[in-house]
Amino acid sequence: MTTTDMPRPVEAGGRAVSKKRPRRGATGGLRQAVSATTLLWLLACLYGLPVLWFILSSLKPAGDLFSYPLTLVPHDPTLSGFKAAWNSANFSQYFINTAIVCVITTILTVGVSCCTGYALAKYDNKWLKVFFLCILATTMLPSEVMLAPEFLVVRDLGLYNSFAGIILPAVLTATGCFMFRQFFLTVPDELVEAARIDGARELSIFLRIMVPLSRPIMLTLAILSFQWRWNDYIWPLLMLNDPNKFTVQIGIQSIVGAQNINWSVLLGASVISMIPLIAVFLVFQRYVMGADINAGLKD
Repeated sequence: MTTTDMPRPVEAGGRAVSKKRPRRGATGGLRQAVSATTLLWLLACLYGLPVLWFILSSLKPAGDLFSYPLTLVPHDPTLSGFKAAWNSANFSQYFINTAIVCVITTILTVGVSCCTGYALAKYDNKWLKVFFLCILATTMLPSEVMLAPEFLVVRDLGLYNSFAGIILPAVLTATGCFMFRQFFLTVPDELVEAARIDGARELSIFLRIMVPLSRPIMLTLAILSFQWRWNDYIWPLLMLNDPNKFTVQIGIQSIVGAQNINWSVLLGASVISMIPLIAVFLVFQRYVMGADINAGLKD
C-alpha cells in the first residue's frame, strides 16, 4: 500500500512552511474572562441596588416614602431631609468628634499592628506563638461579651466620658495583627539577613525595609479601621454621656424619636454620615497596590 503526502509549500530558501492552526486557548480564555466579568457585574448590581434605593429614598419627601406602588426614582426630589437632619442636631460638632477619634485610632492601630505583626512573623519564639493564639482567640468571642470587662477597666482607669476611653481599647485589633503577620511571612528572610550582614540594626531594618514594603497593608488596614471607628455605636454610647462629645452615630440616634420616626430626616442624616467614608475610600484606594517584596534581592 502506498500513501501520498500532500506537498508542503516551499519558501525561496528551500524550507518547508508548516500550516498554522488556530489557537483555541485564546478563545477559551476570552470566554472565561467574559463570564467572570459578567458575574462580577451581576454581584455589583445585587449589592448596589439597596444602596441606590437608600440614597434615592433620602431625596423623597416624607409622604412619598411609603406610597404604593413603591418607586425607585423620586418624582419630586427634595433636600429637605438633609437640611432638617443637619439643623436638628449639632452635626458639625459630631463630625469633629468622630474625626478626632477615627484619625487617632487609625494611626495607633496601624502602628501597633505593624510592629506586632513583624514580631510575630520574623522572630522565632514559642511565647510569641502563644501570644498570637491568644490574639486570635479574641476573634472567637462576640464583642458584646467583652463590653462589661472593658467598661470596668476603662472606668477604673478614670477614662470614662473621654475620647481616650474610646480610642485606647480599639488600638490593638486581632484582624490588623493577623494581616501584618501574614504579609511579613511572605517577605523573604534573605532580605532581612542581607540587611543584617550589611550592618543594619533591627530598628533600621523594620523602619527602612519592612514598613515601606507593607504600605499596601497599612493603607488597607487604615481604610478598614477608619470605617470601623466611624460606624462604631455601642462602645461610644456606653462611654459618653456629654452631648458635646457625641460621635456621629450617637447623633443620628438622638434625632430618632421614641414614638414617631421621621424617616426622611433619618435617611438624610444617614447619607450625610456616609460621605466621609466614601471620600476616604476614593482617596486611598488607588494607593492600595501590590509591592515588590523581592526588591533588593539578587538571583
